[in-house]
Amino acid sequence: MARKPTADRTHLEFHHGTYRVSVTVPPSLRARLGKTKLKRPLRTDSLIAARAMRHRAVAELKRVIEDARNGANGGAYLREAAELARYTTQATSDEELDELGQAIRERMDDIIGPEVAVGHSEEGPEPVFDGARIAQAEVYREVAWGRATPLGLHHAAYLGKLTVKDRTKADDVRALALLTEWCAQKGYPATLEAITDKRAYHFADDLGELTGGLSHVTQNKYLSRLSGYWKYLVKRTPVERNVFYGVKVEGEATPHEELERAFEDDEVRRLLAGPATQHMKDLMVLGALTGARLDAIVDLKVKDTIDGALTFKAQKKEPAPRDIPIHPGLREVLARRTAGKAPQDDVFPEWPKPRKIGSKRERSFKASNQFTEYRKTVGVNHVVAGRRRALTNFHSFRRWFITKMERAGVPAPLIAAIVGHKREGITLGRYSDGPDMRAARKAIAKISLPPLDAGPIPEVRTLRPGRRTAKAASTE
Repeated sequence: MARKPTADRTHLEFHHGTYRVSVTVPPSLRARLGKTKLKRPLRTDSLIAARAMRHRAVAELKRVIEDARNGANGGAYLREAAELARYTTQATSDEELDELGQAIRERMDDIIGPEVAVGHSEEGPEPVFDGARIAQAEVYREVAWGRATPLGLHHAAYLGKLTVKDRTKADDVRALALLTEWCAQKGYPATLEAITDKRAYHFADDLGELTGGLSHVTQNKYLSRLSGYWKYLVKRTPVERNVFYGVKVEGEATPHEELERAFEDDEVRRLLAGPATQHMKDLMVLGALTGARLDAIVDLKVKDTIDGALTFKAQKKEPAPRDIPIHPGLREVLARRTAGKAPQDDVFPEWPKPRKIGSKRERSFKASNQFTEYRKTVGVNHVVAGRRRALTNFHSFRRWFITKMERAGVPAPLIAAIVGHKREGITLGRYSDGPDMRAARKAIAKISLPPLDAGPIPEVRTLRPGRRTAKAASTE
């Protein structure tokens, strides 16, 4: 019997119960579009329906890629047009304007290129030109006459002014790519002048569909990055106001029982007593006894472990690196990991920086993935249906550390100083240099790991019983 041919799934992916279209972005355009694939949800669980619906979606995504390719190839033209605008907007004579106009028309002809076909009308045969090139030439004309500014004309300069991680800059690139894609879908020119207050809100309304159904939190992240760009433009360009200021996608607040949480003592026991590699066990112990973020731990150098303190690099909105006392339980780990090494050597060489040039991934990326796989093997995997991330992750060590400090009676300002959180009020936040090392050392010494050789550790009752009940019911 002949084998039944498999159904054609070209460009189709089954994701969270429904199909979506996926088109690969050429490597040369990934930086411009901010992603390796363009995706569009089809909102059906039927393969037959998805196969019928995909053609239009694929064509639209390929048009976005082609527009990006034209934009990349025409980048030099747009820079030239922006330079021409300096002259056209300051011309003082008709002769000068005529000469500039002639130059613009000739360059438009260069951009449009040769005819691609011959059409027919009532007056006879007529040349047909590439529509995308015509649109590109029209944008060139508007920019050259000072009537339009390409969306991304100032974006590189904006990114150069930012003091954020490469991953956050990638969000900026992605946000602008989404706005550019949306303009293409709506038939709007991809210019700053085309983005009005109402269109900013319409873009926000369509962002869920555009991103393939990402959460409102992620959508608002992109809107926030665009707002930052427009704020930059208001201060430096003719753009008069930030049209993205206050634009948000509304979404239901996450129920407390579905928020990411601290580890319980028994989960910490299972993680540390389980069959982890030595470097993973050392990583977890540092997380539990410092409350530091994963990337800050993985990035430690030998020179950051001297004089009885750990120096962690600035994270998030911290203005500078910070020192915290070394917990007694970490002395053996750090002595073993730093023995015979030079000051610039890594404490955790098992997780080096990404080798790929231009990678936006943080050094801790692989460590995070390996920890996720490990915690699942020991049954620490609190999941909630419909949520992409588990409620327990490496950051749960940080939450556990802070919880233990609070329960030990450590004052909130001291906890904030130790873990690098912003301290409230102008007095502590701006005028104080922070608590002394002696007070921090006493506070940290109050934290101890749960016994690893005992049986299950009963959960401590908290003031949030609803969370405890839901947590117990949903942990796999």
